[in-house]
Amino acid sequence: MLLASVNLNKRLGTSGARANLAAWLREHGVKVMVAQEPFKPADRTPPVLGGFTFAGGDGRLAAWISEDLAPPTVATPAPWVQRIELEWLVVYQVHLDAYAGASRAAQLTELTALTTAEKGHPLVICGDFNLARRPEDGLFGEETSTFTTDAERRVLEQLMQDADLVDTTADQVPTFTFERVFNGKPSRFRCDLVLLSSHLTQTTTVTVDAAVRSGPSAFTDHSALLIDLPLTLQAGEPDDVLFSLSELTSAGPAATPARRGYQPHKTAMSRQAPSPASRAVTAHLTGPLGIRSVLDHGCGRGADVAHYRSAGLEAEGFDPHEDFGWPRPERTKFDLVTSMFVLNVLPDPWQRIQALKDAASFARPGGHVVVVTRSPEEITKAAADGDWSVHHDGFWSSQAKGTFQRGIAPSEISVLARQAGLQPAQGVPVLPLPGVCHVVLHKPAA
Repeated sequence: MLLASVNLNKRLGTSGARANLAAWLREHGVKVMVAQEPFKPADRTPPVLGGFTFAGGDGRLAAWISEDLAPPTVATPAPWVQRIELEWLVVYQVHLDAYAGASRAAQLTELTALTTAEKGHPLVICGDFNLARRPEDGLFGEETSTFTTDAERRVLEQLMQDADLVDTTADQVPTFTFERVFNGKPSRFRCDLVLLSSHLTQTTTVTVDAAVRSGPSAFTDHSALLIDLPLTLQAGEPDDVLFSLSELTSAGPAATPARRGYQPHKTAMSRQAPSPASRAVTAHLTGPLGIRSVLDHGCGRGADVAHYRSAGLEAEGFDPHEDFGWPRPERTKFDLVTSMFVLNVLPDPWQRIQALKDAASFARPGGHVVVVTRSPEEITKAAADGDWSVHHDGFWSSQAKGTFQRGIAPSEISVLARQAGLQPAQGVPVLPLPGVCHVVLHKPAA
């Protein structure tokens, strides 16, 4: 799904700029556009943009969505920031103060508080930051510009660290997104940015399009940012209702809407014997780590729980699907929590993070969590052989049944686990599990 972010320099009210913008959106297949300074005056009726529905905002910040898609939830926490919910993803678009560094620093501090309140939700923060994140990102003539203060940069770096964000267009040689002549000298800035949750970087592509500010089809004076996200948006059917899932938590409705058709429990195998993964855990891990108690988180019908008990361990199971008969246990502080083939059947990164957070909540401080997933190679082959359709960052393995699959590599497991407060364990045995992926994680002591 292609999201475009662009400062329109208040030009959307002119028919020529509007026509050029609409043609550019069609050419690139943009589904959602967020715009800074789209039109003036700020409180006017938004101009009609062919093929798109106005989703919310005003002449400072506004959003449009393709007319064939369901409108998103849009809020304006402050005049300079807009919050947009796109399925499992939260987008913040910003237009920071164009004149005062102290004001920008204060806005970035407020933005840090807003992102902290998201509690690890996958994020995109995009828009016109009106600053140079690095000294080389802002030039006046051939010298480094003094427009951006060190205080602003420190607050921005703190935001990125706290929210685990990556500056996606921070090439070694800056690609400037705004260029203008001031007092006879060229002023060049990489001020239009896309900050992205680190665990989304492998599945998201960001490109800078300078053509929108040059040539006969130009419609603004800033480069546009095109963000290709692993996201499947809901069609705008009037009777298509979303509801929230919290299958692996007890904290009430999840913050992310999920499609009514998701039924991950239908991927559970009917085993007469324990899984190879559980046998590897008891053969290679429980002894060296001194494991006495185990919780199988997302245990399905419980064959692995029976195996752990037969190995002399205090074992419990939990599965949110009530028909499996494994309710949420009251006990916590297990030495080991296992999550076997759970993450790869959850249809988006936010649900995977929530599942890992919930699994981690059952482990004692200093305990361990083992995550096993199907590999990207296995899922890619199965998708090709089964003609599976793409959905979000994976595939519908059966849209009729509502089952989803994504291959998840160890590196991705580790990045997601960081959002749950878990770290890759050091000096632990590697489990002999050919053809699948796994990571042994450690829950730091309080």
